[in-house]
Amino acid sequence: MSHLDDILKSRRDTRHFTTDEVPDEVMQKALQAGHWAPSVGLTDATRYYLIKSTEVKTAIKNLFLDYNKKAEELTDNQEQKELYRSLKLEAIEEAPIGLIIAYDRSVLNQFTIGTVGSNEAVKFSSVCAAQNIWLSLTEQGYGMGWVSILNYYQFKKILDLPENIEPLGYFCIGKPATNYNNQPMLQQLHWKQKSESPICTEIQNVHESSISEIKSTASSEKNISSDFDQLLQEKIDSKTKPVGALGTLETLAFQMAKVFKTLEPKIIKPNMVVFAADHGIANHGVSAYPQDVTRQMVSNFLDGGAAINVFCRQNNIELSIVDAGVNYDFPTNAKLINAKVAKGTQSFLHVPSMSEAELKLCFEKGKSIVDEIAKTDSNCIGFGEMGIGNTSTASVLMSLLTGFPIEECIGKGTGIIDEKLIQKHNLLKKTIENYSGQAELMSQLAYFGGFEILQMAGGMLSAFENKMLILVDGFICSVAFLIASKINPDIKENAVFCHCSAEQAHQKLLNYLNAKPILNLDLRLGEGTGCAIAFPILKSAEAFLNEMASFESAGVSRK
Repeated sequence: MSHLDDILKSRRDTRHFTTDEVPDEVMQKALQAGHWAPSVGLTDATRYYLIKSTEVKTAIKNLFLDYNKKAEELTDNQEQKELYRSLKLEAIEEAPIGLIIAYDRSVLNQFTIGTVGSNEAVKFSSVCAAQNIWLSLTEQGYGMGWVSILNYYQFKKILDLPENIEPLGYFCIGKPATNYNNQPMLQQLHWKQKSESPICTEIQNVHESSISEIKSTASSEKNISSDFDQLLQEKIDSKTKPVGALGTLETLAFQMAKVFKTLEPKIIKPNMVVFAADHGIANHGVSAYPQDVTRQMVSNFLDGGAAINVFCRQNNIELSIVDAGVNYDFPTNAKLINAKVAKGTQSFLHVPSMSEAELKLCFEKGKSIVDEIAKTDSNCIGFGEMGIGNTSTASVLMSLLTGFPIEECIGKGTGIIDEKLIQKHNLLKKTIENYSGQAELMSQLAYFGGFEILQMAGGMLSAFENKMLILVDGFICSVAFLIASKINPDIKENAVFCHCSAEQAHQKLLNYLNAKPILNLDLRLGEGTGCAIAFPILKSAEAFLNEMASFESAGVSRK
């Protein structure tokens, strides 16, 4: 076989193999073909691992069987379920050789040409390598089958792959036992018909997106009349306790009742929303962690293993994860709200973080997310964030919006050492000095903002409009609140500041906002953890107001 068209047409996802061994020279030639594939920025990030061990193959086969069972349950159509069971979707133990084709994400810790728009270009390069290997094997009379029905987290664990190595899947290699009637196997078995020709559409026009303007207005509606305030205060003071004896709980109960406009307030379907995005400024060494940790932590959220997952489960809080702009393409079936504006902001050291259209889109998406949550009858929403480099973004925004010097707005973030803190300070000071834009809110937000911070600000504004209690987490979330309050000062009426973080600028910002936090536990994790931990205190405020006896009902004398 020598003609490229013939090779392309005869390439198959092979699932049936003979017992013939695969000569070393065949594999060497195929791997060399993979190495010749395009490599974005000449990163050479593709990695290969050969599997010949029966023990390893058996372990991977068991992983497949577990996930294959889950895949089978995804359809309620019994006929389709039976057909799925009949399909042979792997040859892990039968194929003489197993091959792991993977890519090394650590190349992204340094400037890499071709990845500004998307880190996924590194993965795409490895997919090109996989196709080259496939074609080379086909030309040599051998076949390959791609197995992707696996729990990739466990897959990496049993292979002991480093955290930075991301496998595309498991590839079975050997001598094909059939040509599948010269058609794809799934087509031969009547699972699905492959189209005869490619689907291609010519795009001739530029689509003009219409995004609503962000208006800096305060609410004209006064929450509740002074008569209600008097009745509410009387209810609190009439409980069997000295006036003010429950301290902050009384303040919270009063606020909760005013927000919900009832003397018997009850928190319904509390929801914690964690917004995640990447920041261009992270590429300049302002964090102790590489940018890829944003993607890793979002995956951790989705797997249920992060601190916020633990605390939300503990307190029966619904958890929503938002991809506001992570430099990664998550699976489309992930339990994730896709609100991606772009794959990370640009570095404001050199250029604006985002365009004016992207800025408006952030507010629009944040509003839409919270509007949808409000439709579920939720009346209490917490805001959390994840994004390597976002303390730098928040520090600059705080300095610009409050007038405080940048050195008073900077902290260690993820825990950088003193030397890096000085570097961070000098860098951020330089960015502010270089700014030549307008001293106007929206111009500053577009130049220095982060996608997750601005979506949180938009979400907070929506929460106020929906008469929800707004739980504000730490430093970064408080900066998002600062932005929202510049647009609508009345939002303060609904805000509960859950804790004062260990980030040094947070206390200064809370003082600026005239906000009294519930807790001070030296937290600096983000994720909305402070909101989830403070939540039982809100429930205590609700409980005493609704359930505690009054002097009259208990027959207890007032002094």
